Amino acid sequence: MTTLARLSVALLLLVPLLSASLPAASAQEPKFFRIGTGGVNGTYYPIGSIIGNAISNPPGSRACEAGGSCGVPGLIGIVVSSNGSVANIEAMERGEIDSGFAQSDVIHAAYTGTGAFADRAPMTDLRVIASLYAEHMQLVVGEDTAITTLAELAGHRVSLDEPGSGTLLLSTGLLNAAGIGTGGVIAEYMKPGPAASLMSRGELDAFFIVAGVPTNAVADLMRAGKARIVPLSGPAVETLLARHEFLSRVPIPAGIYGSDQKEIDTFGVTAQWVTTAKASEDLVYSVCKALWNDATRTLLDGGHPGGRQIRLTSALDGVNVPLHAGAERCYADLEKAEKN
Repeated sequence: MTTLARLSVALLLLVPLLSASLPAASAQEPKFFRIGTGGVNGTYYPIGSIIGNAISNPPGSRACEAGGSCGVPGLIGIVVSSNGSVANIEAMERGEIDSGFAQSDVIHAAYTGTGAFADRAPMTDLRVIASLYAEHMQLVVGEDTAITTLAELAGHRVSLDEPGSGTLLLSTGLLNAAGIGTGGVIAEYMKPGPAASLMSRGELDAFFIVAGVPTNAVADLMRAGKARIVPLSGPAVETLLARHEFLSRVPIPAGIYGSDQKEIDTFGVTAQWVTTAKASEDLVYSVCKALWNDATRTLLDGGHPGGRQIRLTSALDGVNVPLHAGAERCYADLEKAEKN
C-alpha cells in the first residue's frame, strides 16, 4: 500500500472518531469527494491538494463567516496520487474515485471511444466541472547533450512517461508524427520525478512531460544547471495540431524557469476537472461554487504558481464534452451574480 493510500485509510478511520466527539448539535455524517491527480512531482498533485483543501469543510469545522473553511459543509476532499489522465478516467469508470484531473485530449478520447480508448465503449457519462489551466508539452533534455531539436532524439534514451498518463499518449503521437516512433529511441516509461533523478546523474538524455508551468521536477533540474527545454515547432507539431482540435500552440512564457529564460515554442492542451453524470447535482454545484469563492482564490494564488492560472474567465476553455448539470447550474448562477 502506498504512503498516500495509508494516509487516506487513516483519515477514513479517524473521521468517525472525530465525529463521535462532536457535540450532538454539530455532529453529522461526513461526505467524501475523491480527486484523482497525478505524480507528486508534477502539477496535478499540488494543485489538487490546494483544491481538495479549499472545497473541504469537515463536520464540526467553523463556518466560513466565523473564520473557518469556506468549503462545502460536511465535505472532505481526498486527494489521490495516480499515474495521470488515463488512469484517473479509468478509476472513475470503476468507481474508485469521484472525480479527477485529465488532459482535454484524453477526456475527448474517452468520451468518444477513440485513441487510447478505442477498444472500449465510449464513456458518454463523463462530465466536466471546470477547465483549470493550460498544460504545456515540455521536452526536457540533459544540459550536456547535443539535442537541440525533436529530430535529434533518435537513438537517445528518452522517457515517455508511465502507462496511464496523458503525456505518454502525446509523446508517442509526436514521435510518430516526426517519423521517429517509439522504436527510434531507447524508450523508458517513468514519471517525471524518477526521470529527473536519472537525468541529474547523466543516465537519461531526455524526457517528456505535459504539465502546467513551472513544473517542479523541471525547475529543480534547470536551477541545478542539469537540463534545458527544447522548443517544439515545425512539421511534426503542425501535423498534430491539424489532426486534433483540442491541441493548440501554447508557448511557455519568458521567465517561468528563471529570469533569463526566453519564450519557448511548444503546444499543449487544457487540464480539466471531470466527474461522471452519476455524481450528485447538488454536490457538484456546491463544489463548483467553493472552487470559485474568494477564499479559494487566495489559496490558489499563494499555494502554487500554476494556481494563479486557474480563473473563472477561462473555466470553460477547451471544454468539448458536456458540463455536469451541477456545474452548469453553478456557472449560470455565477454569471447572474456578476451581472447583478
